[in-house]
Formats: sequence, C-alpha cells, structure tokens
Amino acid sequence: MDVSRLSWRKSSFSGTNGGDCVEVAELPDGGRAVRDSKAPEGPVLRFTQSEWVAFTVGVRAGEFD
Repeated sequence: MDVSRLSWRKSSFSGTNGGDCVEVAELPDGGRAVRDSKAPEGPVLRFTQSEWVAFTVGVRAGEFD
C-alpha cells in the first residue's frame, strides 16, 4: 500500500511535548496507520480495526500512563 496517498492527520497533542508528533491515517479496511510526523518517509505502524479500538480504549483508561 502506498501510504503517501493516505489522508494523514496530526495528533491533537502534537506540539505539547516538545515536538513529539504522530500522525494517524485511516486504512481502507477500517484499521489505522501511524507514523512520526518528523520522519514521514520512515516506518509506518499498521493496526487492524480491532487492535486500534483496543489501543484507544487502553489510552482512555490510563493503561499507558
């Protein structure tokens, strides 16, 4: 998949941590792709829809604090 064609959006928390920014794009199958906004040509993490839901539920519950 050509990730350059995805519609990337920055995290709403970007810029609040001294430039530690991530971008997220929705994949055609409902999953998500995540990359470092400072290195858009670098590696991309891909999550299935169920993995992304589990991750966001964990974030909201404070599991990663």
